[in-house]
Amino acid sequence: MGRTVMSIVQAFQHERESWGKFRRALTRGDRETFDRLFQHARQHAAEAAYASRPTPFEAVVMAILLEHEKALQEIRGRLDKLEAGRLERLEAALHRGQDEEQGMAL
Repeated sequence: MGRTVMSIVQAFQHERESWGKFRRALTRGDRETFDRLFQHARQHAAEAAYASRPTPFEAVVMAILLEHEKALQEIRGRLDKLEAGRLERLEAALHRGQDEEQGMAL
């Protein structure tokens, strides 16, 4: 007996193919970006199958949103570290300047 319900991977592929005309209308760079979005969905196929949503596109969008949120968190973390380092360097420079001013006053 064959399967009566397509797998989530097949559903994702079907969903991607349904956007074929849209994809073809994109520039080459945008097509590559579009393909990466669906790669995000495939990364979370097991979770999508577990969620068993009636509309596969919901799982596609949730997987994309999840990957984007993870990327934003990483970028925010890096930015926070850069800003903290910059603040430390600024404070050190201010302290050096104050020390030099005090040395000249003596």
